[in-house]
Amino acid sequence: MRRLFPLSAESPAESPAGTPAGTPTGSAARPQGVPSPVEDREWTLEELAEAYAYPDLPGLADLPGPEAGPGPEAGPGRPAGVWLRANMVSSLDGAAHHDGRSQPLSSAADMRIFGVLRGLADAVVVGAETVRREGYRPARAREPFAASRAAEGRRPVPAIAVISASLDLDFSLPLFTEPLVPTVVLTGAQAPAERLAAARAAGAEVVLAGEGRRVDPARVVAALAERGLTRLLTEGGPKLLGQFAAAGVLDELCLSLAPLLTAGDAARIVNGPGLVEPERFTLASVLEDAGFLFTRYRRLR
Repeated sequence: MRRLFPLSAESPAESPAGTPAGTPTGSAARPQGVPSPVEDREWTLEELAEAYAYPDLPGLADLPGPEAGPGPEAGPGRPAGVWLRANMVSSLDGAAHHDGRSQPLSSAADMRIFGVLRGLADAVVVGAETVRREGYRPARAREPFAASRAAEGRRPVPAIAVISASLDLDFSLPLFTEPLVPTVVLTGAQAPAERLAAARAAGAEVVLAGEGRRVDPARVVAALAERGLTRLLTEGGPKLLGQFAAAGVLDELCLSLAPLLTAGDAARIVNGPGLVEPERFTLASVLEDAGFLFTRYRRLR
């Protein structure tokens, strides 16, 4: 893995003439034994955690990160100090999945980043269809993040937060019966009473985030923040990501671009009604590994 953006003082673009791309330079500016970020090598989990650290916002614990900066202001239904990022994978031709699942588009490096993003998050927000399609299980404790999470007073793993209007979920699955922290189920105030009872009986924490049967994406963010879950990560699916985008609450997109063509009619990573005006994002970073591009975009406000 190597960093392509942002370019540093030791980037290939500033290497002496004739130096192969990716060759470490500028050793005088780098402590001996410290590898260069542009060198093609396996990054440690600590390096990945720093590269993907949440921004320093009021209400969020201090985290390292070169791109830390001001975040979204509080608005109606949205408290300050909460950050919603999405993690999605796409083929070169825009498919969000192959044969119904995202795993065929993934790679070992993609899965390491997937694990790091979960290790940094307070809650993983996901739609019910993705839970069913991908066979979601409870988040597992990751030893490299245990000490920092404990020091910050955070729970050992992120809560899985499932959004479902109908509550058409199998509450006998380990996601609901065996999590280290209770799974959160977000639904509307008029959800079927028997399904609400089944969710609670399984041990899920039920949160009402909509007046009718539907869930309000903006209220999802606010409701989780009220419970101290401010570092939010959504893993989709495309319909849920479209709802977050339409509600104007998506702050960051971590997009893994796979060097694969799939054809077919798979959905894009965002699948929903078109926005009145396209949302503008700015590129924060790009990593590369075996042809996969791991990009981060932050919404311009």
